[in-house]
Amino acid sequence: MTATEPSYEDQLPIPNKRYFTIGEVASLCDLKPHVLRYWEQEFEQISPVKRNNRRYYQRQDVLIIRQIRGLLYDQGYTINGARQWFSGEQAGDDAGKYKQLLRQMINELEDINKQLKSS
Repeated sequence: MTATEPSYEDQLPIPNKRYFTIGEVASLCDLKPHVLRYWEQEFEQISPVKRNNRRYYQRQDVLIIRQIRGLLYDQGYTINGARQWFSGEQAGDDAGKYKQLLRQMINELEDINKQLKSS
C-alpha cells in the first residue's frame, strides 16, 4: 500500500440506497456524528443534502468520508494535510483519487458477488 491509499479493510459494504442518515454514515464509517458535522465544515467535498434540519448523505459522500478517515486516522494526516491531498497538491492528480474510489467499489462488488454465490 502506498502513502496515498487509505485502508479499506474491515469496513461494512455500503448498502445500495440513494440517501443515508448521519447515523447510518457514522456507523458505516466508524465515526461519531459530531465528527461528520465538523468534517462538513472542513472539507468542501462533503456535501449532504439538507431537508427539514436533517442531513442526507449520498454514496459518493460516504466514499469520500471513508477516504478522509483513512487519511486522518490510518495515515496520520492533519486536517490541513488531508485538505491539500484532496486539492491535488499531494495526490498528484485526480486519477489517483478516482482509482481509490474504484478500488473501494470493486471490493464491495466482490463482497456482494460472494454473498450471492453462497446463497
